[in-house]
This record gives sequence, C-alpha cells and structure tokens, in this order.
Amino acid sequence: MQATLTFLGTGTSMGVPTLGCRCEVCRSTDPRDQRTRPSIALTWNDHRVLIDTGTDFRQQALREGIDSVDAVLYTHSHADHILGMDDLRPLSFKHKGSMLPLYADDKTAAVLRRIFDYTFSGRDKYPTSARVEIHPLEPITELFGAQFERLAVTHGDEEINGFRFGSAAYLTDMSGIPPATLERLSGLDILILDALRPSPHPSHSHLARSLEFVEQLSPRRAFFTHMSHELGHAATDLSLPPHVRLAYDGLQLEFEIA
Repeated sequence: MQATLTFLGTGTSMGVPTLGCRCEVCRSTDPRDQRTRPSIALTWNDHRVLIDTGTDFRQQALREGIDSVDAVLYTHSHADHILGMDDLRPLSFKHKGSMLPLYADDKTAAVLRRIFDYTFSGRDKYPTSARVEIHPLEPITELFGAQFERLAVTHGDEEINGFRFGSAAYLTDMSGIPPATLERLSGLDILILDALRPSPHPSHSHLARSLEFVEQLSPRRAFFTHMSHELGHAATDLSLPPHVRLAYDGLQLEFEIA
C-alpha cells in the first residue's frame, strides 16, 4: 500500500528559533530552519496515524490541514512528545460511539494519565475531555492493514520506542541503536534518525554518528530530524551525501507501508 509520511515537526524540545537566541539559524528567513517539536503523520487508504503529539501539535495540524486522526503511537513520555495530546479533543469527537486509540508503553501511559488526569479520571473526568483510550504498545501493532513494529532504541539512560512500518523506520530521540534493533532495519526505503547537532550529546545522536548509522544500514534514503539551531538547513544539506538530507517541517515522502 502506498502511504504518505509528513514531518509535522523536526526540531528539538526547545524548537527553532529557540527563545532568547539570536544566532544565525534562529534569525534565518529560510522556512526550513523553522522547526517545531518532533512528530510525523502517516496517511494511507483514508486513514491517518500520528507518531507523538508534541507541544506544537495544534499549530502543526492547522498548517497541514489535519482534520481527522485514527490512532496515535507514542515513542516516549517526554513533554515535547506528549503535551499536544489534549489538542486531539475536537478530532476525537468525530469518533462517534468509539474512542480514539493511543498506543503507549507502561511508563508513557502512566505519565499521560497523570498529566491529563482530567481526561482519564473516572470520578473527575472533564465532560468535554478528549475521547481517547490508552492501549498497550505491543511488539507489533496492526492498524488498518499496516504493521507498526516496536523497536527499542536508547535515549541516554532510557530505553524508548522507535518504529518500523513497511519500508520506512522512524527513530527519533535516540543516542544508540541496540544490535537487535539494527537487525530489523535492513532493506529500508526511508530511514529517519535523530541528528541533534554537530558535536556529541549524552542523550541524542549527533550528525557524524547518524551518518555512521546510515552507512551501516544502507537505506535508499535517509532523513535527519530532532535538530537544534546548531544545524542550518542549507549549509548542512550541502555537506551530506546525495541520499541523505535534513528533514523539515511539512516535508512529505511517499513510500510503501505494506
């Protein structure tokens, strides 16, 4: 099945421009340097699945004309990946007689329930809260004829979730890829990797390290995301191999999801 992947956001937890910064990238007029918090949307056969609902989800959904969502998969519990959950409210109201499913690991589910207690609490549930329901994130989650394989990656001292879906894989917020996950990343058309900045970072992959992963895994195309203001789009792109590019907010890619 043919699918479209849209980068809703490609920035760090602080976004680009970063508040209070006057660096060249933060003052750039290149729209590709305007990076909201990281997430993607996948559409196929009139279905739409999100991976993460970040802090900027409402802005992203308005920009991309998102008027429906069928499911959300979560990579982990950090604020820049979950705080847009409440903005699913008007979209969840369209699920007449059913709840919008959210798929999360145990830690992420617990954080969602705590932060959005007014959504999930039976006694004090807000009457117009999002009509969502949390489901366990299984090794493989099947959604509308496509399979989403959960892939463990390291994010500093944490283990979080990446995903492979058909011929594409999305590994944001990662500092390392365990051998078992590397084995599941062969034969890709599209590989999306964290590439925070030029220099090493304790909990994110940096540019040179991400290029090493691309060389090792040999995808047909690779795109970097979760980028800070230390990477200017135009200049960095010129330094990359032809099959590797920085992603940018609103970029759309076509691929086979099943």
